[in-house]
Amino acid sequence: MKVTVRFAPSPTGLIHIGNARTALLNALFARRQGGTFVLRFDDTDRERSRRDYADQTEADLAWLGIPPDAVIRQSDRAAIHDDAAERLKAAGRLYPCYETADELERRRRLQLARSLPPIYDRVALALSGAERAGLEAEGRRPHWRFRLNARIVRWTDLVRGPCHVDLESLSDPILVREDGTFPYTLPSVADDLDIGVSHVIRGEDHVTNTGVQIELFEALGGEAPAFGHHNLLTDAGGEGLSKRSGALSLRSLAEEGLEPMAVASLAVLVGSSDAVRPVGTVEELSRLVDLSHISRGPARFEPGELDALNARILHEAPFERVRERLEGSGVGGGEPFWLAVRSNLARLADAARWWKVVAGPVAPAVADREFAAAAARLLPPEPWGAETWAAWTGAVRAETGLKGRALFLPLRLALTGLDHGPELAALLPLIGRERAASRLAGSAAPPS
Repeated sequence: MKVTVRFAPSPTGLIHIGNARTALLNALFARRQGGTFVLRFDDTDRERSRRDYADQTEADLAWLGIPPDAVIRQSDRAAIHDDAAERLKAAGRLYPCYETADELERRRRLQLARSLPPIYDRVALALSGAERAGLEAEGRRPHWRFRLNARIVRWTDLVRGPCHVDLESLSDPILVREDGTFPYTLPSVADDLDIGVSHVIRGEDHVTNTGVQIELFEALGGEAPAFGHHNLLTDAGGEGLSKRSGALSLRSLAEEGLEPMAVASLAVLVGSSDAVRPVGTVEELSRLVDLSHISRGPARFEPGELDALNARILHEAPFERVRERLEGSGVGGGEPFWLAVRSNLARLADAARWWKVVAGPVAPAVADREFAAAAARLLPPEPWGAETWAAWTGAVRAETGLKGRALFLPLRLALTGLDHGPELAALLPLIGRERAASRLAGSAAPPS
C-alpha cells in the first residue's frame, strides 16, 4: 500500500509548536515508509483564511526540514466537494433541515430538561414535500445533515489501540450550511478520498469525529484510512496552545534563534516513551517515530527544556552542519573555531560574539602590567597548536610563581576581556601571537 499522509491546517493564524507536532508525526511517518507528505490548507473559512498565513506555514515546514511533497488548497476543490454532496443526496444520506439556530437551542434545552440526550431528533425526515416547500416560501433555506446508521464504528487506532464510537449517541452532523458552504467534515473526507490518503495522523481532539468520518468514507464508496490520534502538546500550565495568540509560533521560535532540530526533537519526543534528547537530523528523527510509543497523557511543553535541548544540539553539532550559517553571518575560523566555542553556545548566533573575541577588537583587562609584560615576553614563536597554551602558561608559572586561578584568570582577562568562556587552549592558536601580544600590552587591537 502506498503511504500518503496529510497535514491540514486552516490558514487562520501562525502555526505553533503543537501544530508542528502533528506535521512532524505525519511527515516523518511518510519519510520512514517511503510515502508522500501532503500539505492541505483547509481554507474554506473565507473570512478568516489568509494567504500570508498559508505562505508562512510553508516557510515554517521548510525551516523544520519537512517541506511537503505537494500543496493543495480546499478552496480550489469546490467541484469535488459539491459532487460528494450530490452523491450523498442521491443516496438519501444527506437530508434537508429547516430549523433555525434558536429553534435547535430551545429543543436541546428541552431534551436536557427531560433527561434526554441532546441529539437531533430527525424531525426533518418526516417533512412532506409540501411542508418543505412552505418553509422555503417563508424564506428559509435548508442546511443538510448526514443520516448516520444505527451502529458502533470500530477501528484500531495507531496510537490508542482499539477504539469505538456509538453513532446512536451522536446527532446527524451538518455537512452543508444554509448558504451552501461546507463545514470541516465533508471537504476533509472528500479530499482524503481524492488524493488517496492512507493514514490520518492527528490530535486526540478529533477522536469523536472519527466514527462519523468512517461512516462518511463508506457512504461515498471509499475505504477509510488508518487513524492515529496523538496526545496534544500543552503549555507548562496544562493549557492548550492557540494559533490566534501567536504564542510559541514556529516563526517566533525561529526569530529567537532556536535550532529547528531542537524544536522538532522536542515536538516529536515529548509525551512519549522515548526520552527527549537531541537529534541532529530529520532522517535520524524519522527513525525514532513510533506512534505506539506515544503516551495517552498530555505532552507538556516546558520552555526551559527547549532551551536546554537547543544548547545540547549545538554542543554536539559537527562543523559541516553549521558551516554555511556561520559563514553567512561573517564568522570565520572554520572547524577549529567551531570546535573551540560550540560547548559555550546557547544559540548559534552566540558564535559571532566569540568570533569577535578571537578576531577583535576587544577591550583587554590588564590589572598587573608587570605580570602581563612577562607573559608577553614569554609568548612562544608561531606556529601555534593545541600544546601552545600548556607550554606558555608553564613558562609563565615558572617565572612568576603564580598558579591556578591567580595565573589563568589574569591571562583570560587580558586575552579576551572576559572572566569566562571557551578553553583558552583552543582559542589561543586562533587569536594568534600578534593579537595576544597586543592585548597583553593593554591594546584593543594589534598595530596595523
